[in-house]
Amino acid sequence: MKTRGFEIASGWENKDIRLPRRQTAHAAAYDIEAAEDTVVPKFQPGVKPTLVATGLKAYCQPDECYFVFNRSSGASKGLVLANGVGIIDADYYNNPENDGHFRVVVFNVTDQDLLIKKGDRIAQVVFQKFLTIDGDVATGKRKGGFGSTGS
Repeated sequence: MKTRGFEIASGWENKDIRLPRRQTAHAAAYDIEAAEDTVVPKFQPGVKPTLVATGLKAYCQPDECYFVFNRSSGASKGLVLANGVGIIDADYYNNPENDGHFRVVVFNVTDQDLLIKKGDRIAQVVFQKFLTIDGDVATGKRKGGFGSTGS
């Protein structure tokens, strides 16, 4: 039985996507690489965040989720997550809209466009159990991908 891990998302199978791995024995996070070259425009008012493809999907237990965090080296280059921290639920995996392919949503806070190259480590993922409150009765079913549970 699979517990948690990464797989190549549909449509990315033959694009040389590497599965994430921890870099040291005591690391909490798995480094995530860009699946393709992407230009992130310099920040200015009105610029929208850039979605960077990973070519990955991740699975975990129903009482778990995974967090997408900035890497310290990314922040030092001006690359920051647009939403601070990404939280991805277990039912995002294999969703009918995009197979669970997760992307990293970023801003470039420098004064020059930033080229992210395929294979650059752009974020890190940590898997985590979560708790629910007494009387929780959530019964909804995910029907789509990115942003599908509403604004």
